[in-house]
Amino acid sequence: MSMLAVLRKILQEVHAAGDLSAVLEIIVKRVQQMMNTEVCSVYLFDPLTEKYVLMATEGLNPEAIGKIRLAPSEGVVGTVAARAEPLNLEDVTAHPSYRFIVGSGEEQFHSFLGAPIINQRKVLGVLVVQQKRRRRFDESEEAFLVTMSAQLAGVIAHGEVTSGLRVDAGSSLQVRQDARYDGVAGAPGVGVGTAVVIAPLANLDAVPDQQADDIDTELQRFREALGRVRHDIKVVGRSLARRLKGEEQALFDVYLRMLDDNALAGEIEQQIRQGQWAQGALRRVVQSHVREFELMDDLYLRERGTDIKDLGRRVLSCLQENGSNIPTQFPDQVVLVAEELTASMLGEVPIDKLVGLVSVTGSGNSHSAILARSMGIPTVMGVVDLSTTTVHNQPVIIDGFSGRLFVNPSEQLHRYYDVIIREELQLSKGLEQMRDLPAETLDGHHIPLCVNTGLVTDVALALVRGAEGVGLYRSEVPFMIKEFFPSEAEQIDSYRRQLLPFAPRPVTMRTLDIGGDKSLPYFPIDEQNSSLGWRGIRVTLDHPEIFLVQVRAMLQASEGLDNLRIMLPMISSVVEIDEAVALIDQAFAELIEDGCRLVKPQIGVMIEVPAAVYQVRSFARRVDFLSVGSNDLTQYLLAVDRNNPRVASLYNSYHPAVLAALLQIVVEAHKENVQVSICGELAGDPVGAILMLAMGYDMLSMSSTRLGKVKSAIRGITLDQAQLFLDTALSFDDPQSVQQALGQMLVDAGLGRLSRPQLQS
Repeated sequence: MSMLAVLRKILQEVHAAGDLSAVLEIIVKRVQQMMNTEVCSVYLFDPLTEKYVLMATEGLNPEAIGKIRLAPSEGVVGTVAARAEPLNLEDVTAHPSYRFIVGSGEEQFHSFLGAPIINQRKVLGVLVVQQKRRRRFDESEEAFLVTMSAQLAGVIAHGEVTSGLRVDAGSSLQVRQDARYDGVAGAPGVGVGTAVVIAPLANLDAVPDQQADDIDTELQRFREALGRVRHDIKVVGRSLARRLKGEEQALFDVYLRMLDDNALAGEIEQQIRQGQWAQGALRRVVQSHVREFELMDDLYLRERGTDIKDLGRRVLSCLQENGSNIPTQFPDQVVLVAEELTASMLGEVPIDKLVGLVSVTGSGNSHSAILARSMGIPTVMGVVDLSTTTVHNQPVIIDGFSGRLFVNPSEQLHRYYDVIIREELQLSKGLEQMRDLPAETLDGHHIPLCVNTGLVTDVALALVRGAEGVGLYRSEVPFMIKEFFPSEAEQIDSYRRQLLPFAPRPVTMRTLDIGGDKSLPYFPIDEQNSSLGWRGIRVTLDHPEIFLVQVRAMLQASEGLDNLRIMLPMISSVVEIDEAVALIDQAFAELIEDGCRLVKPQIGVMIEVPAAVYQVRSFARRVDFLSVGSNDLTQYLLAVDRNNPRVASLYNSYHPAVLAALLQIVVEAHKENVQVSICGELAGDPVGAILMLAMGYDMLSMSSTRLGKVKSAIRGITLDQAQLFLDTALSFDDPQSVQQALGQMLVDAGLGRLSRPQLQS
């Protein structure tokens, strides 16, 4: 068998393993066999003790597992970790870093080959092979071990966080406190409570473990579900009997035999009797059998794993028919967790009990994240390493400022976040007092503060918090909550409810911006690279019937109010502007002919792709205003998916290239006497708002929850101080230095309370 085939086989086994401990045992066993060595061991870094711990071995003394602990740079293993590169030694005892460890049993082994296990630039541990005979491992062996460690790094990292395990001094596995999961910040704030998992219907992998309240009831529910599945299979088998051959018909008999008491059903009932609820018992048994089949070499037998999955989904569907995937009772403080949060899930939890939201998938721009921001609920999206099956009913802390979730938090972490919660409450009360005051610097320079909206509930909150208008209305939201395209009349009603409360203050409505990370269930856009694909204006220009209906609805909704502004998203060329403006003119002319009394609205475009940065003056000559979408602009300038937690550290709106682009946009636009606003997350950050003020932006738009902090920042400085902030920011060539310097300047200006709380990594 080739090394590539062996590598695939090992990875297949590893992915089928149940937990981190099983993963490590598979690794050392299979690598030792493949490389025909006498020892294979894995050392992992324990952040609590800051030492490398022997976690698994094949060939050394098994009693040494969990007991051998090496400080960074200690021993040859520590040297591999410190250098972050392989080390191949003919005689390890001759190496200056060699350290003899009593009780390990390694004194008889001389040849040594170690490779670092690195994930996301962090050294997680070291993979080691050893032999008694003195020799250097050849290049192919070294290449295999390096490849293996690189392939396994992600699996081990995932296993560490999903298992939340560490090794204690007694070599037993314990649940780790403060297990941290990184995602994408969806809505700011801190929530402390109990995780409640809502599993999607008929998705076995998402079913959480849960103690059964009544074992007899769970057994009865399972047996009833099993009976219904048996009946359904028999009915389908009889209905297809005439159309199937004998051996194909026998498949239904195989299904029925799998459900016998001495097969799957018996094992599931045993799990229930041990205290697991029916859905969790079903998941455990089905996954266990599927793993066994997937490891088999025979293709036919591997496919039987698919049959078991199918049976499991059928039984689960019956168990969940009466909504039993949703708890009937909730703790007082709920942090709702789901593979994919939906708007309907939010309605299942009493709003007075909901303190946080966590989604394994999704982005900061998903409908649930937009809802959460409008409701003021701390939210973290895209927590890809989180295992929903193990977090249910666990105490958690959600940090919506940094996009982090902590499971089983320690008292120390509780105290840290208790301080933040108290400070945020005090700050909010203080900011309410300036609701009716203008956003004006100490020397009298005023800049309008508007809001980003998408829901009717956003309107009331924005007005209460002193918004001066709407800088961005996400018109796709009414489309996202429907099962089909809303009619013209429905759209008129939605838009009127945004325009009327703000009149005569301006309301900027962005035309339909779907594609990328915003999709409609009834109009799916499936692309390999959706961010660079068919989205925004590209979709609506290809479907003028959708665009014209929406524009007509916007225009009719503004009749008698005259506060509408229309904004075009994802513009990359003047041709798109000309085509869109022509369609708007067409819709306007048709409505005038129909007798509508309208005032032609201002038309603007969004600057959010690099091509637009270099065409600002050409764009400005064709429209009435420009608006910078700093979120997408940052994403495209840095080539970093802003919704991907794997590269979250690279996404930074304070990057010198982003700041240079933002300054160039406003300077070029003002040469054509065109107003420029900014409506991305940067506008809602006090430091970012100060920079935009100094650059000369004419208006800032943000979530209504950010209005108070931004207004306080602007009212606490002079325009000259803002210019000093900008000069300082432009003097650095890396974003971390920019943020560190500006953060200190905010503190020196007496505005440190406005900075976002950040827990150090």
